[in-house]
Amino acid sequence: MPEHLTHPLRSDARDNRERILDAARVLFAAEGLNVPMREIARLAEVGPATLYRHFPTKESLATEAFADQMRTCHAIADEGLADPDPWRGFCHVIERTFELNAHSRGFTEAFMSTFPNAMDFAASREYALKSVTELARRAKETGHLRADFALDDLMLMLMAHRGIQPGSQAARTAASRRFAALVIEAFRATPGSASLPPVPRLAPAAG
Repeated sequence: MPEHLTHPLRSDARDNRERILDAARVLFAAEGLNVPMREIARLAEVGPATLYRHFPTKESLATEAFADQMRTCHAIADEGLADPDPWRGFCHVIERTFELNAHSRGFTEAFMSTFPNAMDFAASREYALKSVTELARRAKETGHLRADFALDDLMLMLMAHRGIQPGSQAARTAASRRFAALVIEAFRATPGSASLPPVPRLAPAAG
């Protein structure tokens, strides 16, 4: 149960809460986390007071709205680690992560942010990142992943991926797949490849 819920809700309150979450998912996916809370309340057909009673902050709303996506990230990382071929597992993680982010602009922003009061969300995010770090280590040992790859490089690619927004969902998905293929080729170890510039430290933004 989410940390901000401490007692069972009445059926009408549960309905309101689900409408708020559904509206948040729609608007966060289309517009990102900057969408005003009043627009979420309007789409959910509830008053602002009702919205804030269920979710006092946008942080609490965003982390609950994206709980399923974060669990999917967790599963993607596990799938990659379970693959006996580390490079194939690494490529799978990139492809599936980009596919997930292609469906929601807001989730990319949430994943790249720090939410101090959302301990479960932060723990799942940390698990996913540590899993990718371990998978990258294994892929480097096989000689398929370039030796100078750093986790911050993947975060940089996620930031760039946020630019894939215009057009239909089908167009965004197709563009995301192509971008994932380009990223994989950029990360692949090739003889004579030039060294990369110093690694940028891309700390998550404060939520």
